[in-house]
Amino acid sequence: MAQVTIYSTPTCVYCNAAKVFFKEKNVAYTEHNVGADQEKRKEMIEKSGQMGVPVIDIDGQLVVGFNQPKIKQLLGIN
Repeated sequence: MAQVTIYSTPTCVYCNAAKVFFKEKNVAYTEHNVGADQEKRKEMIEKSGQMGVPVIDIDGQLVVGFNQPKIKQLLGIN
């Protein structure tokens, strides 16, 4: 199973859509609320160069935004 981390905020519609998608597909993930956690926000920006969320890390491959086709490809699911 892939290591999945999502950097998100509670009010982000696309973050919530990604989390629903992961739950529907039974994909375990670690979530970091970058609105409340400055260290994780800094980590996200250093990894991605982005300040927008979601930033999704799948086995070291970054997806910025809820790009479902790319996420499916990286996870090897339909």
